Amino acid sequence: MLAEQRIRAILQQLAQQQTVSVTQLCQTTGASEATIRRDLNALANQGKLVKIHGGATTFEEEDFLVRETELAMKQRYALEKEQIARYAASLVTDDDVVYLDASTTVLHMANHLKDSKALFITSSIDCAGMLSAHERRIYVLGGQLKPGTVEIVGGEALNALSRYNFTRTFLGVGGISLTQGLTASDPASAVLKVQAAAQSQSVCILADSSKFGCVTAASVMPLDAARIITDKRPEQAYMERADITVI
Repeated sequence: MLAEQRIRAILQQLAQQQTVSVTQLCQTTGASEATIRRDLNALANQGKLVKIHGGATTFEEEDFLVRETELAMKQRYALEKEQIARYAASLVTDDDVVYLDASTTVLHMANHLKDSKALFITSSIDCAGMLSAHERRIYVLGGQLKPGTVEIVGGEALNALSRYNFTRTFLGVGGISLTQGLTASDPASAVLKVQAAAQSQSVCILADSSKFGCVTAASVMPLDAARIITDKRPEQAYMERADITVI
């Protein structure tokens, strides 16, 4: 079975059953477990399913539409995220102890830290893998892997995080608002952001210009509690109330 036919068969079976196992998909497609797992990883990255232990499940329709919108937004602002990430990476010195969260812009940043001798701590499996490939010094928080993502969250992660003192912390946010300040779309992620910021000498928010004027589910910190690095000058009211660097 060709790859396109296999993907179509996987999605069709998911639509019928809502949850499928790797074994079922192997029987349906005639492909190996390794091939099916690669297909599920690819589809999860595209936001078309949620990977679970031993297989995959579907999103509720509303959740699927939200993820489709989020994916399109990430792709739209890819260049801006890359510019922000490159600048942020230039702030890191070899003597720093750095916390990197699991946001997409911070992941872009990790790609520019391949030669850094700083010590890194992260909640992102992707960040850890990228830096580890270049033999950087890195610690990964233990805890729960958030479903459908590569982010470590939960009480164990929070306890692990509390043992570190950072010279620099780099975070992503879901929204930047004059009334609600800096917010995150997921409360579990927001808790880690708050803790990391509290234990850091310097906090930088990496946010493309689409985040201004938005409010998401969980509060993280006030506008003036961190330096915001963005790609486009926001309204003057933001400039007056926050430390904003436009690259």
